[in-house]
Amino acid sequence: MPGGGSNVAARAPGPEGDLHVPLILEERGKEEEPLKVVLGRKLKKRCSWSPARAAALLLDSVPILKWLPQYRIKDWLLGDVMSGVIVGILLAPQSIAYSLLAAQDPIYGLYTSFFSCIIYTFMGTSRHISVGIFGVLCLLVGQVVERELAVAGYVTDVCYAIIVGSTVTFTAGVLMGLLQVGFVSVFLSDSLLSGFATGASLTILTSQLKYLLGLKLPRTQGWGSLIKTWIGLLGSLDQTNMCDLITSVLCLLVLVPTKELNERFKSKLKAPIPFELFVVIATTLASHFGHFKEQYGSEVSGHIPTGFMPPQLPAWSLIPRIALDAFSIAIVGFAITVSLSEMFAKKHGYVVDPNQEMYAIGFCNIIPSFFRCFVTSAALTKTLVKESTGCQTQLSSLVTALVLLLILLVIAPFFYSLQKCVLAVIIMVNLRGALRKFCDVPRMWRANRVDAGVWLLTMATSALVNTELGLLLGVLASAFCVLARTQRAQTLQLGQSGDRDVFKELTAYKGLQTLPGVAAFRYEAPIYYANQTLFKKSLYRNTGLDPVKERARRKRLERGKKQEEERKGAEQSPEASSGNFLPHALPFHTLIIDCGPVLFLDTAGVAALKEVRKDFQEFGVQLLLAQCNTSTIDSLRRGGYYDPETGNVERIFHTVGDAVRYGQSLLSQNGDCDTSF
Repeated sequence: MPGGGSNVAARAPGPEGDLHVPLILEERGKEEEPLKVVLGRKLKKRCSWSPARAAALLLDSVPILKWLPQYRIKDWLLGDVMSGVIVGILLAPQSIAYSLLAAQDPIYGLYTSFFSCIIYTFMGTSRHISVGIFGVLCLLVGQVVERELAVAGYVTDVCYAIIVGSTVTFTAGVLMGLLQVGFVSVFLSDSLLSGFATGASLTILTSQLKYLLGLKLPRTQGWGSLIKTWIGLLGSLDQTNMCDLITSVLCLLVLVPTKELNERFKSKLKAPIPFELFVVIATTLASHFGHFKEQYGSEVSGHIPTGFMPPQLPAWSLIPRIALDAFSIAIVGFAITVSLSEMFAKKHGYVVDPNQEMYAIGFCNIIPSFFRCFVTSAALTKTLVKESTGCQTQLSSLVTALVLLLILLVIAPFFYSLQKCVLAVIIMVNLRGALRKFCDVPRMWRANRVDAGVWLLTMATSALVNTELGLLLGVLASAFCVLARTQRAQTLQLGQSGDRDVFKELTAYKGLQTLPGVAAFRYEAPIYYANQTLFKKSLYRNTGLDPVKERARRKRLERGKKQEEERKGAEQSPEASSGNFLPHALPFHTLIIDCGPVLFLDTAGVAALKEVRKDFQEFGVQLLLAQCNTSTIDSLRRGGYYDPETGNVERIFHTVGDAVRYGQSLLSQNGDCDTSF
């Protein structure tokens, strides 16, 4: 067959003594190029330069140049403008609020949202996601800022806090965009990320209670910060500022039900009603004309400057101290961005480029870090708002940036009297989605207990001990669970369904028949250094013969016989001289292992199969491997499993039925094989 492999049909067993010929597939030739040639070709491809390659590189690096010339003004412009304006209105109060979480002044939250919207518009490949402030990342940044302030001996220093925050942002951006550590995010499962976000949300919720009560408490540091914060809150309840408490309760009574109404009627509303903005305006006016700061000591946002500050460089000396924190921030930020990008791309039928997303989110942090911004990533809530209000392209993000620019240049100073307790309420209300995950725990437990266990461990550790440790333990727990599944794999005996070429587990299905003279087993895991011993034990246990133990027993019997002969000087009995020490006859002469689930073999795995083959051959049992994939066959060849000099010629069986027929034809050729014990 030109261009493909030819096959030879299987020959049925002929007369007695005629061996069954298994199906033979002609393999494609594999020409392995020398490593030097491969590296040279790739290097030449990377370093070659031409106008066409330069244009392609520019288009790939700045995707807006691809889609903007094809923009459909009549179809898309209205939706993009509407969604951009709505997201900008919703984003402004949230940007100010989340600045508290990152231990920064309110103006820097507006800076962060403004720059990230513009940069992602030019570099992102997703049409729908909204890149901006994300609560969990703000928490991680705030923890680093508070820690470095404590190390430097500052109780509160706005300038130093800005320097630390921007340095963390720069480092995380470099890790994401230039060093591309985002590949690590493939090890973050959905249950791990969900548990981490929920645990961090509990920490965020606790950290905002002091603003809600009007308490002036320092942010706790180190392990167990959530518990320490609660202890501090309970010990300071007598210092509660009643003005802040009443304002917070009123805001909660307004925002919680109105948010629920927005969600319930989102299919009927053309756009969500910006109740947060209404609350911010109303409370700012009340605080200003009621003189809440002067009369009741209420803590307010203070002066918010207009315009932009000149850029500044990160503090290079801080990078070694905050690099590990920036690493975890980069991984979480990239994982969230890519998962949201791919989710909405699949929903709307287009493709995103994960590599370009890595660059885009990296530069969304690198460039803004020079303008005193903190870490950004995709945000689910605002992305859903964009999608529901008619967003078609990232042009909507440019509109959002224009709304934020208007606030930065004109409106920002009017928020001077805005109480911080109102910002805390906005943060707490937006955590409802993450906290609702607790209601899903029973469902997760019924669906998959391993994933539910990872979720609970990550959530509890992130909340009660430390957020970074929670992420690390979640990754380790996920990896351990995958490893444990290979450790718990069993060797299952197979039976045949009637006269069909179907072989399934005897323990799982009824009506299956065992095969005379042939025993077939399936091992449902790769065979490698960590489980090769367990594989052999499981196989020996299920076949009813442990050659290692039997060999040791025979040696003990032989030693006992020799000692008895030496002591009595008697001749060997016929039974002893025959070496027949086994108590019964084996029910099979051929052992087949279905290697279909064996994804790969390492050196230890090949050695284990060699040992199994040798052990069973010693007792007259032939080992056949069936349904090996090409990777497994290559490993067997390289590992010396097939060795014609020792009689172990290469026999490849592409189906279990083929191996069974071959084993049965062995019996018809050799007659009744003596496999007695």
